[in-house]
Amino acid sequence: MSQNSQSTDLKFVEKLENSLSAKIETYFAGVIDSDPDVLEELLKSKNSEGTRRAYRKDITDFFTRMTGVRPHRDSILEFLHLEGHKATLVVTKYRAILNEAGLAPNTINRRLAAIKSLVAYGRKLGVCNYAVDVDSIPVQAYRDTSGVTEQEFLSVIHQCDRSTLAGKRDYALLLLLWGNALRRNEVSTLDLRHFEGSKGKLSILGKGKQIRETVNLPKVTVTAITDWLISRGGDMSSSRPLFTSVDFYAEGHRLTGDGIYKIVKRLFKRAGVEKQMSPHRCRHSAITAVLEKTDGNVRKAQKLSRHVKLNTLQIYDDNRNRDQLEMSELLMDGLD
Repeated sequence: MSQNSQSTDLKFVEKLENSLSAKIETYFAGVIDSDPDVLEELLKSKNSEGTRRAYRKDITDFFTRMTGVRPHRDSILEFLHLEGHKATLVVTKYRAILNEAGLAPNTINRRLAAIKSLVAYGRKLGVCNYAVDVDSIPVQAYRDTSGVTEQEFLSVIHQCDRSTLAGKRDYALLLLLWGNALRRNEVSTLDLRHFEGSKGKLSILGKGKQIRETVNLPKVTVTAITDWLISRGGDMSSSRPLFTSVDFYAEGHRLTGDGIYKIVKRLFKRAGVEKQMSPHRCRHSAITAVLEKTDGNVRKAQKLSRHVKLNTLQIYDDNRNRDQLEMSELLMDGLD
């Protein structure tokens, strides 16, 4: 081997050794934070604004109840630096406090899940080495899936005053909640770019999904949404929200999940429906109506509801049929 060749090889090896021994702070000092704001990093990892808001609210409740102050970077890191058994004890006490306060099991479990997510994200960032081992409170899911009847729902839809801007919006909104059984967050996160009127399609971000899925819209719904958008006018850029407020103080702003809830509650109350309604009860109503129309075909109902498990639809069908009451009445034959 020539002297020049040996010299070249030695320089290459030296250069490689230098690059391998270089301190990480030399190039990534501005990227890596030894004391990260775990809560903010966790919230950034969530796609939905509604999810971020719920996580912040639940984690704030935990720290406020257990420390007396709102969470900040240092208090969160202190919690994540606890020994595992001590952290579990703190969360166990928190669950007991919520239970004694009379909070619903679903609310308690949601807050516990938010804390567990914070801890899991802390482990991912290397500032925590434990997992919270606290059981959720047993709940009975889908106890009331009836919603309202088809006739009641349609009567509310027909009462929308489509000569007004608010009426056009509410009409289109109710058609989505009824005809496609959408969840309120699926509606509130819609932009103009997600509506393809010419193809009769809508791109929604389903519950727990990272990627949008496409649903087909009935012609009457396409017409209603188009009418609402034409009447609304203004900025029609693709990133604008599909549904907006028409109130004087918030006109043009995105209609939030809470805003949709208030609209639904007001419309059903105005129509004289006794049952207190919400967007999710609208969804219950639509799914139950489909089961009625298909004689309990849970597979067809699944196409509308997009439930992953057929067992969930079976609960809807059991509640619709009221088989238990029928059997109980059968046993009462011969009694006054």
